[in-house]
Amino acid sequence: MKEAISTALAPAAIGPYSQAVKDGDLIFVSGQLPIDPKTGDFPSEDAQEQARQSMENIKLVLEAAGYGMERVLKTTVYLADIADFAAVNEIYAQYFTEPYPARAAFQVAALPKGAKVEIEVIAK
Repeated sequence: MKEAISTALAPAAIGPYSQAVKDGDLIFVSGQLPIDPKTGDFPSEDAQEQARQSMENIKLVLEAAGYGMERVLKTTVYLADIADFAAVNEIYAQYFTEPYPARAAFQVAALPKGAKVEIEVIAK
């Protein structure tokens, strides 16, 4: 049965979607923009700082469901500029250990609010 996962510690959804949805033991975390939940703004225009904020937001949503980053099976990383791939990868690597989640990463034409990074995950 589908259940919405929500926490006031992470940024609220900016549209008609849940921060995450749990069905059985699977959790689908919506794409997390690098919005600082305390300020409502991006931490900076730096891709690495934005990636760190997106990952922290994911961590908070997972924790609201009683899960940790070690339970992430799959990630998708959306980049406004693929040239930021290596810089974002450095931050991303700080949040996971082997065996690493499966991942897709690609450049998109644009991200909401002019973000440089958006990351979504599936965890079990």
